[in-house]
Amino acid sequence: MATQHHDPTTDSTAGPVTGDSLAHYLRSQATEFLRALRLHRETGAGAGGSEESVEAARALRRSARRISGSLHTFQPLLDSDWSEAMRPELAWVSGTLAMEHAYAARLERLLAALHRLSGSGALPAPPTGAAVGGRAVSGDAGPPAHPAATGERGNLTVGAVKAGALLERQLTLARTRAHSAALQALGSSRFHAVADKVALLASEVPLTRPASAADLRPLAAAARERLADAVAALPLLTAGSPYNAEALVHGLSPDPSPHPQDTPWHQVRLLLRLHRYACEVVLGDDEPVDLRLLAAGQALDRHRDASEAAAAAAQAARTPRIAPATAYALGVLHADQRHEVEAARYAFQRCWQKERQKEGEAVSTR
Repeated sequence: MATQHHDPTTDSTAGPVTGDSLAHYLRSQATEFLRALRLHRETGAGAGGSEESVEAARALRRSARRISGSLHTFQPLLDSDWSEAMRPELAWVSGTLAMEHAYAARLERLLAALHRLSGSGALPAPPTGAAVGGRAVSGDAGPPAHPAATGERGNLTVGAVKAGALLERQLTLARTRAHSAALQALGSSRFHAVADKVALLASEVPLTRPASAADLRPLAAAARERLADAVAALPLLTAGSPYNAEALVHGLSPDPSPHPQDTPWHQVRLLLRLHRYACEVVLGDDEPVDLRLLAAGQALDRHRDASEAAAAAAQAARTPRIAPATAYALGVLHADQRHEVEAARYAFQRCWQKERQKEGEAVSTR
C-alpha cells in the first residue's frame, strides 16, 4: 500500500534532528559495511562465487554509498579533513565493486533486446542458404508480401547472431577484468585502510562540537534544493512524450565520449540518491517508503542502464571489419536503447510532476 508523502526536510512541526541522529546512522551503516565484508570473505569471491557472495558485494556498495553520501550532505557537522579523505575512498570501493555487475547486466540487457528485435525468443543460428547477400530467399513462386520489411528482418536476424556473439565477447572480457580488479582491490592495502577507518567509524563518529545541538534538517533541505534545481534545468518539456527521438542525435558519431545529453540526467540521479539518504538520516529507523521517489529513482536507473547499453552497442559497431549485417543489427540495437533512454526520461518526468503536484497540494492545505 502506498504511503503518504512526507518530506522530513521541510516539516516545521517536528522538533530538531541533531547530530546524534547522524552519528547513529553512520555507525549503523559502518556496521553494515563490516558485516557485508565478513560475509563476502566467508562465502568466497571466486569466479563461481555464491549468491551470498554477490549479495554481500551489493551490501558493501550500498553501505559505502550511504556513508559517502551522508559525509557529503552533512559535511559541516563532521571533521572536515577526515570526511574529505573518506569520501573519495568510499566512492572508489563502491565504483570498483559495481563494475562486474554492471557489465553482466549490460550484456543481459543487450542480448534480451536483440532477441526481441529479431522477432524470436532466442537468437537463431545463421541460416544456411536461406539468405544470400542479406536478401531472404523464398521457396514460394511469388515475391514476399512485404519485400522491404522481410529483407530488413532477415538482415537483423542474421546480423543479430553475430552482433550478440561480438557483444558477448567484449562484455564478458570486460566483466572478467572488472572481477579481477575487484579482487585485487579487496586485497589491497588501500582497501584495508578504508576498512580500518570504517571499523573506527562504527564506534566513534568524528562530529564537530556544534553538531550535538545543530539541526540536520537545513542541510537535508539544501540537498533537496540542489536536486530541485538540477531537475529544473532538465528539458522536461522535451521529455513530455515517450518517444521523441531527441537522444538519437549524434548517437553513432565517431566520438566515443558519453552522450552529451545524458550527463545532466546522470547528475540528477546522483542528487536524488543524496536526497533519499538525507531523508534516511533525518527520519531514522521510522522512515516510510516514499513510492514516488522510489519510482523516480528507478526511472533514472533505467535511463543510466539504457544509456550505457547504447554506448556499448555503438562501441561494438565501431569494431573494424565487421560484416554489414552485424553493423546493421548493432545500429538497430543502439537506436532501440536510445529510445529506452527517452522512455525512461518520460517516466521520470511523470513521477516528478506528480511529486511537485503533491507538494503543492500539501502546501495549499496547511
